[in-house]
Amino acid sequence: MASPTARALLLLSSLLLSLTPPSTASLRKQASVLISIKRSFHSSESFLPSWNPSNHASLCAWDGVRCDAAMHVVLALDLSNLNISGSLSPVIGELKGLTYLSVAGNSLSGLFPSSVGKLAGLRHLNVSNNQFNGTLSWSFSYMAELEVLDAYNNDFFGALPVGLSKLPKLRHLDLGGNYFSGTIPAAYGGFRALSYLSVAGNDLGGFIPPELGNVTTLKQLYLGYYNEFDGGIPAELGSLIDLVHLDLSSCGLEGEIPPELGNLKKLDTLFLQTNQLTGTIPPHLGNLSSLRYLDISNNALTGEIPKEFAELHQLSLLHMFMNRFHGEIPRFVAELPNLEVLKLWQNNFTGAIPAELGRNGRLREVDLSTNKLTGSVPRFLCYGRKLEILILLKNFLFGSLPDDLGDCTTLLRVRMGQNYLTGSLPKGFLYLPELSLLELQNNYLTGAMAEETAKKPAKLVQLNLSNNRLSGPLPSSIGNFSSLQMLLLSGNQFTGELPSQLGVLKHVLKIDVSRNNFSGGIPPEIGDCISVTYLDLSQNELIGPIPARLSQARVLSYLNLSWNHLSESIPQDIGSMKSLTSADFSHNDFSGRIPETGQFAYFNASSFLANPRLCRSASDPCSSSSKDQHHGVKSQLPGKLKLLFALGLLTCSLVFAITVAIKTQSMMKRNSRSWRLTAFQKLEFTSENIVECLKENCVIGRGGAGIVYRGTTPNGEQVAVKRLLGIGKGSTHDNGLSAEVQTLGKIRHRNIVRLLAFCSNKETNLLVYEYMHNGSLGEALHGKRGGYLNWPMRLRIATEAARGLSYLHHDCCPPILHRDVKSNNILLDLDFEAHVADFGLAKYLRDTGASECMSAIAGSYGYIAPEYAYTLKVDEKSDVYSYGVVLLELITGKRPVGDLGEEGLDIVQWARMNTNWHKEGVVNIMDRRLIDVPMEEAMQVFFVAMLCVQEHSVERPKMREVVQMLEQTKQSHYARAH
Repeated sequence: MASPTARALLLLSSLLLSLTPPSTASLRKQASVLISIKRSFHSSESFLPSWNPSNHASLCAWDGVRCDAAMHVVLALDLSNLNISGSLSPVIGELKGLTYLSVAGNSLSGLFPSSVGKLAGLRHLNVSNNQFNGTLSWSFSYMAELEVLDAYNNDFFGALPVGLSKLPKLRHLDLGGNYFSGTIPAAYGGFRALSYLSVAGNDLGGFIPPELGNVTTLKQLYLGYYNEFDGGIPAELGSLIDLVHLDLSSCGLEGEIPPELGNLKKLDTLFLQTNQLTGTIPPHLGNLSSLRYLDISNNALTGEIPKEFAELHQLSLLHMFMNRFHGEIPRFVAELPNLEVLKLWQNNFTGAIPAELGRNGRLREVDLSTNKLTGSVPRFLCYGRKLEILILLKNFLFGSLPDDLGDCTTLLRVRMGQNYLTGSLPKGFLYLPELSLLELQNNYLTGAMAEETAKKPAKLVQLNLSNNRLSGPLPSSIGNFSSLQMLLLSGNQFTGELPSQLGVLKHVLKIDVSRNNFSGGIPPEIGDCISVTYLDLSQNELIGPIPARLSQARVLSYLNLSWNHLSESIPQDIGSMKSLTSADFSHNDFSGRIPETGQFAYFNASSFLANPRLCRSASDPCSSSSKDQHHGVKSQLPGKLKLLFALGLLTCSLVFAITVAIKTQSMMKRNSRSWRLTAFQKLEFTSENIVECLKENCVIGRGGAGIVYRGTTPNGEQVAVKRLLGIGKGSTHDNGLSAEVQTLGKIRHRNIVRLLAFCSNKETNLLVYEYMHNGSLGEALHGKRGGYLNWPMRLRIATEAARGLSYLHHDCCPPILHRDVKSNNILLDLDFEAHVADFGLAKYLRDTGASECMSAIAGSYGYIAPEYAYTLKVDEKSDVYSYGVVLLELITGKRPVGDLGEEGLDIVQWARMNTNWHKEGVVNIMDRRLIDVPMEEAMQVFFVAMLCVQEHSVERPKMREVVQMLEQTKQSHYARAH
């Protein structure tokens, strides 16, 4: 037994040991934990080079590691935005001293380790913008010190964790952008220190619990976006007197806006847009003296703008569009001292626009279109020289345009068509330096277009002055509009000769000066418009011949010269314009024979009517009209005999066809139920297994070619089954069947969806594909998971899709056109690898290097190349254009159409407008959900997108070149990073 002295020495030794810094063994243990964490990541060997077990003594100097200075215990671990994939090892729970942990902005997946819930000292936990899944059904009872929990934008599911409400110090909780379901727990009304709460962007339902009104410490509350709540807005939210930001948008709310929200005196932002709210605006909202941003658009609200809104002196943005408001726009709206954005379009407002609107000097955007407004356009709209967007179309406005608009140098877009405006165009209005769109069509404007040769408005893309009463000559300074693409002047009273400067417009796509009084000859310089696809000079007083130089407009698809006084022969060179599919030379004074070569063989006979001295062929001598009529009488009898002969032949053909149909019908009925399975690889299922998948509850998609079902084969393999319209049931075409079977059955490429089998009988045709677990890129990008697709993932998907298309264009023989490239036809597998899909519109390009003229437009709105829509003329560059639109979707997060804040605008126009088509401008259009995007990389990808969506197809790159540019983008960034 030890003596008292020995025991005392042992106790003293233990005490001294406890007061000394951690031993080498302790540092080694912590280093071992960190190395285990590193090994759970998927990364290169050079990743986190300082994390080396051989220098564990320098643990506290490792990247992302912060220690207690005295005790050398790891306190903080920050691995955010390092492009890490893989999983987070459960051994992280052994770092008992952690107070700060962030792995935000990576691509980590798998279950989030519950061992983190045992870190009693943890105060800050950020796992946002990853791919973690599973539930968060922890007790959280050990985490009493936790202040921040940010799990935004992951794949967590199940019920919202109730235990969080018992954490006494929690002040920031973000569970948004996941797949939590069920209801918001009433227990969430028990938070004691919470100032930030977001559960937006989940699959939540039920009623918003009124108990949330008890969390009076809240300053920011986000509940909307993709949640679908029952009922309306709880009046109890009016008790959150410290609330600054309230976002309840896009979550299915019904009923009226509770007047209790007027108690939120500190509220800066109130977003209630895109719900089904009804009733009137409660006047109590006029008490929100701190309110700067109010959006109640896209509901079913009625009534007038409350007079109490006159007290909203801080209001900067007011969105009330797409409702059922009526009455006049009150004068006090124009007097709000800080108002910058006013959008009230698509309502039933009447009366005049307040005359003082814009007098505050701050106005930037105004959209009052599609109402019933009368009176004149206010003269102070650009008083502060900040106005950028002015949209007043589809009203009943009259009077002249304010002269001040001619000096509004900040204007970008003006749309005031379909009103009753009169008077002349303000001086300088057409030549504003930043203006890209000017629409004044369908008014009663008079006067001339001013000649201003010194001004060079380089940004105007579209000018529409059609259907007015403008007169005088077309100024030669029209040639200064170097970016002009649409020149629409039809239905006016213009006179004089068409200026030769039109030929300077190298980017113009459409010129329409029809229904005017232009005289003189057609300027030969129009043939220098290398991009023009549509030219309408009809219903004027033009004379002289068609200039042969016009045939140099090689992409022209529509030409209308009718109802003029043009003469001489029609140039034979017009027939060499292979893109020209529609031409009208009627009602002129042309003479000689109509050429029969080239495109002339495809023009309708009506294209040449009312040209008495024009004849069609050598057998039809060019004679006077009277002789032609006499000859026509003599030829009536042979013509009747020909008609009778043709009818007899048609009758015989019909009898034969009916006989064949009757004989084959019984055979078809006998064989219609027997299935035939054609396999394109070794299969472990039968046709019966495939047919069993055809159930309504298995439908996962519907497309132009059929319905898609998800099925499971006997060996557990998931497949996608596309059911097509049966050829044997009266279909006149195969709905993409032959294209898909012939094409996909032979293709073996990593980035093209694999066709496993073809199963058919006389009534039904089934295509069996490999199943893509993560659906389409369109669904992932534009759904609530869009933020989950980080920049590296988007660039990888873009490159993989480009590789698939490049294979179709350059490695298949003959080359294959997709003809419906879009984000919904790029499918993502379990690892989010891209596969080009849906060849229902694919077609072999028979003649290498030549374009093919199709019988109907195929493709999807917003993705169709300009030359395709106008001419039905396609080649692989049409696919390149559509792919460029997909790139813009990946960059911006926006849909090709309908998501851009303005009617009739597509993503290409929107991107051009917001970047001036400079790659440095990509920062203005980047998806706000993306974080830490390498801007050099983003600019390069945007540059590739700009090349792909060039108006002129010859200026677009080939898909092989697109792949090279995108791969170079990744390599360049990797080289700079290392």
